[in-house]
Amino acid sequence: MIEEIWIRSLGVIGDARLPLGPGFTAITGETGAGKTMVVTALGLLLGERADASVIRSGSQQAVVEGRWVVDPSGAVAERARDAGGDLDGSELILARSVSAEGRSRAIIGGRTTPVGVLNEIGQQLVVVHGQSDQVRLRSATAQREALDRFAGVELGSVLADYQSVYRRWQSAQGELDVLVAEQDRRSREAEELRAAMAEIEAASPKRGEDAELTEQADRLTNLEDLRLAASQAHELISAESVDGGGDVLALLDSARRSLEKVAVHDAALPPIAEALQNATILVTEISAQLSSYLSDLDADGGRELETVQERRAQLSQLTRKYGGDLDQVIDYLESGSGRLLELDNDSDRIAALGAEVAADRERLVALAERLSEIRRAAAQRMSESVTAELSALAMASARVIVEVTDRTDYSQSGKDQVAILLQPHPGSEPLPLTKGGSGGELSRVMLAIEVVIAANDPVPTFIFDEVDAGVGGAAAIEIGRRLAQLSRSAQVIVVTHLAQVAAFATNHLRVSKDNDGYISASSVEQLSGEDRVSEMARLLSGLSDSESGLAHARELLDVARQR
Repeated sequence: MIEEIWIRSLGVIGDARLPLGPGFTAITGETGAGKTMVVTALGLLLGERADASVIRSGSQQAVVEGRWVVDPSGAVAERARDAGGDLDGSELILARSVSAEGRSRAIIGGRTTPVGVLNEIGQQLVVVHGQSDQVRLRSATAQREALDRFAGVELGSVLADYQSVYRRWQSAQGELDVLVAEQDRRSREAEELRAAMAEIEAASPKRGEDAELTEQADRLTNLEDLRLAASQAHELISAESVDGGGDVLALLDSARRSLEKVAVHDAALPPIAEALQNATILVTEISAQLSSYLSDLDADGGRELETVQERRAQLSQLTRKYGGDLDQVIDYLESGSGRLLELDNDSDRIAALGAEVAADRERLVALAERLSEIRRAAAQRMSESVTAELSALAMASARVIVEVTDRTDYSQSGKDQVAILLQPHPGSEPLPLTKGGSGGELSRVMLAIEVVIAANDPVPTFIFDEVDAGVGGAAAIEIGRRLAQLSRSAQVIVVTHLAQVAAFATNHLRVSKDNDGYISASSVEQLSGEDRVSEMARLLSGLSDSESGLAHARELLDVARQR
């Protein structure tokens, strides 16, 4: 239930608070006074599209805030908490701002949230009916939804089961269609993958092998240069003579002995002699390493180089075909086994999916038939109930027929086509609402439908914008009475220009313009006593102080209280 709405800089409204509360609230005012802006404000709070054109001239943004009373343990409160919002006991604050640049901001329970969450919550809080909703009622989907709401919990439970099976059936059928359609392509892929894996396995590549082969090829290509350099280095270190000057080992040994002869005369020399000894040992080791290196050089390096180059060519061919480098080729081999298993299992998967689809189809048909049975029974009851309501709304000769027919295909909602037909008078042909009803008649049909649905599927708040368009007299009184009846189980907010409707309200708000043409806090009045009688007289005759108008207003209020 909406406790209060605060509106700032929206259309002609500068700053106004509307106290609402339980029961039936009627909002009246002169044409152009901004009554419809109240509905626009509620629409923003419920996640409707924001338009910068609704911002009051000269303002940078419009702001709407609504204070709701909700069940703290209910679905709305839970969704608000999921969005990060907080409740103050059972009170939930929803807010929406629209900037002059067209940017919109939504707030739930003090936390900024996507506008879509407002819309999601709003669908559980409020049903809005206006002239645009009359058009919506003409769609087959809206008419089926109206019947489903009337059918209540029984249909809702079966529909939930049906939709669960339907989604599973659609998913399995889609996968099956893809597998069957691509069976030949996947078979070719399996053969190509099998051949690739055989080629790679035959080569048996190892990670890092290409880098090792590159090093070997470089070594074998320069084998003679390596042998010559190593031989020269070995001779310089340990040959019998090097151009008559001796090798490095001989020179080091000679230097060491020279120092040792005189080392007793200077303490600085023994460490140097020891260092020369260590250098001799190190050079001896290097000489041995060079000797080993030379012995390891293969004299038949040409044949080994040919083998290495052949292997490199083989691996290069694999990388060109199956990956950018050797690691990717090996990765392809390792992942190919799983993919091949998946492809080879197509036949088994197709058979399993076929069985799943057939079983779900059988279950789907049974649930759809059950849905049809419930809808047909509910359609009969709804036809009778709405027709009875129309009889009291000055459409005594009209009859509403809710028709349920089979479609050839199955959808998310079943296989039923629902149509609400209006028979204007006995003997006439029932026509779809798109052809059989005027705007005023559609308003009454919508009201009658909501009254009968509310008994089975109550909504916390109903908002009617000009639901009384095109009617008057006794019909208007009955509309008011029906709205009052609806307000017993839900909050009802009505924007109206008819005194006959406003008379039944338990909360009467009047919206008026200030002298500057705008609406402020002082422009929204909660009426009672003679102020309300005066407003009723204005609605009836256009004159708020006419004696006859005032008398008629009092009489109308008495009639409303009695009824």
